[in-house]
Amino acid sequence: MPILGADMTAGTLVAWRKQRGDAVKRGDIIAEVETDKGLIDVEVFVSGVVEQILVPPGATVPTGTVLARIREEGPAPAAVSQPAAPATAPARLRISPAAKRLADELGVDPATVSGTAPDGAITREDVERAAARPAAGAPAAAPRGEADRLMRMRQTIAAAMARSKREIPHYYLATTIDMHRAMTWLAEENLRRPVTERLLYGVLLLKAVALALREVPELNAVWRGGQVVQSEAVHVGVAVSLRGGGLVAPALHDADRQGLGNLMRSFRDLVQRARTGGLRSSELSDPTITVTSLGEQGVESVFGIVYPPQVAIVGFGRIVERPWSVDGTLVSRRVVTATLSADHRVTDGHRGGRFLGAVDRLLQEPGRL
Repeated sequence: MPILGADMTAGTLVAWRKQRGDAVKRGDIIAEVETDKGLIDVEVFVSGVVEQILVPPGATVPTGTVLARIREEGPAPAAVSQPAAPATAPARLRISPAAKRLADELGVDPATVSGTAPDGAITREDVERAAARPAAGAPAAAPRGEADRLMRMRQTIAAAMARSKREIPHYYLATTIDMHRAMTWLAEENLRRPVTERLLYGVLLLKAVALALREVPELNAVWRGGQVVQSEAVHVGVAVSLRGGGLVAPALHDADRQGLGNLMRSFRDLVQRARTGGLRSSELSDPTITVTSLGEQGVESVFGIVYPPQVAIVGFGRIVERPWSVDGTLVSRRVVTATLSADHRVTDGHRGGRFLGAVDRLLQEPGRL
């Protein structure tokens, strides 16, 4: 069961797309799982033959559980570890006051939580994991009501964001970017394109962020095993609001290497699949940084919370007209506020400032994006 973000601890296997004996190749969809973010297509990352199905449809299992075995192409299959046995509940309830308060806030019954501290004591982290886990005893295959799904999504988001604010020392930076050149270029460029291939200004922002990460690669990283690992690939997570509430932030893969036209098509496709179902597991597990924009909601600036295991999130507000000085002359210009929230254990204000400066500079030369 793939880990599709820091707020996921379990998932329900809905259906197998491949069966025992079927040949698969890297990138094929092998199964469909249900999480609080919706139905997700699970990809395979090796080529070979499905040798054994270990988890039946309808079963809810923790992340990391082996779902199937694939005999890889080559000499011998790699060893696959067995899923850990579930922890047994402590005989006597032991929970700290802080964990008890959090359980009350998230609607978690402490009696259903397995403690991981000495003597089976329940910690805040145990409560967060329990909040994100499907309810014990519920029929795994039974459909959830929309209200229930949204409640669970809010609980998992709450757990992940509470963890982020508690564990990550955030720092915040903001800058105002003159969008006159970018918007003028965009209007002229769209006149040359068919209506179906026209660009949204948000794609310019995404591409500028992706290219700026080449200059400040420390922000294009994730925590793994207690260490920060810089990613060679730039997979920009795009925060997408879902109909009825909640959000996901799937990845635009290799955003720095895509042309604007292709990036626009990828963006439209990603948003549509996020809202109607059909996201791939890699799109939820691969983001190396997240971009969020609340401009369409009328918000002028947004300071995001870093989404673990990432180390930074970039925010953009709406484009507004403001008095602006150009070569000593006061003019009216369209501007946007760009913000950076980042992990101070990984970078500092100097490097963060360089990153926002790079985003600004890149948007002044839109034809080169």
